[in-house]
Amino acid sequence: MPFLPSLPDNATVMDVLRAFPEPAGPLVDYQQVVLRGPSPLSVGERELIAAYVSGLNACRYCHGVHGAVAEAFGIEEGVLAALLADVASAPVDDRLKPLFAYVRKLTETPGRMAAADAEAVFAAGWEEKALYDAVSVCALFNFMNRIVEGFGITAPDSYFAVAARRLSSDDGFTAYRGPVPRDPE
Repeated sequence: MPFLPSLPDNATVMDVLRAFPEPAGPLVDYQQVVLRGPSPLSVGERELIAAYVSGLNACRYCHGVHGAVAEAFGIEEGVLAALLADVASAPVDDRLKPLFAYVRKLTETPGRMAAADAEAVFAAGWEEKALYDAVSVCALFNFMNRIVEGFGITAPDSYFAVAARRLSSDDGFTAYRGPVPRDPE
C-alpha cells in the first residue's frame, strides 16, 4: 500500500508521476535520453545497469521491472542475478565488468570513488561517453529507487512483464504523460 493516501492501493510509478506531472515531465525526458538515447552501451546493457543498481539497493520494484526490460532487449535470463552475486564471475563481456564494479562502488560507497575506478573502465576499452552513460543510469536509478521506496510503491511479480512490454515499446516512456489506462495487476 503506497504511503500517499491519494494513490490507489496498487499504485505504480506511473501513478506517482501522474499525480505530480510538473516534475515528472523533465524526469521522463531525462529517462528517455539516458536509457534510449545514443550510447556506446546498448539499451539492454543500460537496462541491466538500472536493474543491477536497483538490486544493490534492494528496490524490488525497479529491480523486477528493469530486469525484465533488460531481458526484452536481449540480456539473457540469469545474468542479473550472477552480477549481483559476483561481478568477476558473471557471464558478461569482460569489458563490462569494470563498469559494473564502478556503479556498485558509486551506489554503495560514493565518497570512496577514485581516479583508479575510472581508469579501470578506460583500460577495458571504454570511452568517456560510456562511463558518463553508466554513471547517469546509476544516478537515475539511485534516485528512482528512492522515489519508489519513499512512496511505498510495490508490485506483484506478474507486473514486471507488463511493465517490460510497455517500456520496451517505441512509446514506452510517453505512457507516463497524461491519463493512461492502468496496467492490469
